[in-house]
Amino acid sequence: MSKESDIFVGAIDQGTSSTRFLIFDVKGQIVASHQCEYQNFYAKAGWVEKCPTQILESVETAVVGACRRFNSLGYDASQIKSVGITNQRETTVAFDSETGEPLTNAIIWNDVRTKDLVHDLIEEAGSASRFASVNGLPITTYFSAVKMRWMLENVPEVKQAREKGTLRFGTIDTWLIYKLTGSYVTDVTNASRTMLMDIKTFKWSQECLDFFGVKESELPEIRSSSEVYGTIAEGRLAGVPVAGCLGDQQAAMVGQSCFEAGEAKNTYGTGCFMLFNTGDQPIFSKNGLLTTVGYQLGPNATPKYALEGSIAVAGSAIQWLRDKIGLIFSADEIGFLADTVEDNGGVYFVTAFSGLFAPYWRDDARGCIVGLTQYATRGHIARATLESVCYQTHAILDAMRKDSGTELRRLRVDGGLTNSTQAMQIQADILNIEVVRPEMRETTALGAALAAGLGVGIWKEEAELRQVAQSNVSAFWSRITDEKREEMLKGWEKAVQRSLDWA
Repeated sequence: MSKESDIFVGAIDQGTSSTRFLIFDVKGQIVASHQCEYQNFYAKAGWVEKCPTQILESVETAVVGACRRFNSLGYDASQIKSVGITNQRETTVAFDSETGEPLTNAIIWNDVRTKDLVHDLIEEAGSASRFASVNGLPITTYFSAVKMRWMLENVPEVKQAREKGTLRFGTIDTWLIYKLTGSYVTDVTNASRTMLMDIKTFKWSQECLDFFGVKESELPEIRSSSEVYGTIAEGRLAGVPVAGCLGDQQAAMVGQSCFEAGEAKNTYGTGCFMLFNTGDQPIFSKNGLLTTVGYQLGPNATPKYALEGSIAVAGSAIQWLRDKIGLIFSADEIGFLADTVEDNGGVYFVTAFSGLFAPYWRDDARGCIVGLTQYATRGHIARATLESVCYQTHAILDAMRKDSGTELRRLRVDGGLTNSTQAMQIQADILNIEVVRPEMRETTALGAALAAGLGVGIWKEEAELRQVAQSNVSAFWSRITDEKREEMLKGWEKAVQRSLDWA
């Protein structure tokens, strides 16, 4: 065994419905991993929350499981030289700096309890885009600042902690780094999703803080995506530095090597997220997209920006078909079921369980299945579910074309839904561009690992990262006519109109 192959990097991948810990070798290959699934809590319609302590426990469980597997292969945890964190973004935690304990449940990114508050804030601001030139984002239920404001107004423990001066807010990366190392920090990608960071100066914006009622002392220090934030205090990884941090979608962008302006990736997870690298200058969208920080791979590195379009419901629609409706028994079944029919049979499923995100931004939308006839089968509904994600991706890509003035020719894809060859073929049919799926699909965790390795010098520069985990890819091209595509897209837009004005 060579000295090089003795070095490994760990990645904590903390998602909406599970936490994983993956251990990569220096070639970017997974050596060991463990996943810990969990359920979020739905106290009321539109509310989605989770105990932060349980999120932390899921990380600890995943680390122990992966390290056991690692040990069984003849390795030792001391060979793990750095750990990166990638996390569900926007999800917000409030905790007490004296006790280190959470003050209330974390409000998950797709929670819409702040709908009325958002409407009031937009009225006060005069426009949903009032601060977009500062933070790149519209005022919506999606981002962290309104979740913080809601906690301040509705949770007595949060109010009391503010009065004592011990209130601390953070996204999931901040919570985990704080509990693992004691450092109170976040990175530029996660900070850019709060509505509180100036995306040109990479500092908390006093204008935004004043408007949303949050104090700078209640927020973490903003750092780059690749540097040592602290060392893990205890457990299997005691003494290992945490040296990489990226929001999950930005991590996938790094893991897909989207380092050049004009490169794009789409991650199909619980939700669906497309990021388009715009280089070292932000582009402010006129077509309903978000302007966000792509990454900053080191304190002295040039930050890169991205345009982003988000779909609230992707893989979670398949979970809904499985767990709530009983249409399928396993997630893998949906592709085979969709393949039992030639097309959607006129059935469209707008999966707007918590509104429609980019480029629509309609929080009054709700899920609906339209076009049902006695001809429709389980196969048509399964296919309509897969198509829903693909139609929304098309809408985002169209907006990116308009904003950037660039015609995208290739889309890199990753995430759980890309395991379905049927889904990726449908995506290529609807987009009419090449869809490229890598053999190594854990690109989100890989991105965090690359940032962590770069942060401690395992890799020396960005160019090296592009060479890591280069492997075979599958390419998908459209198999349908332009006329058929146009007919399908018109049907989808009609279905979207039926989903509006429900809430």
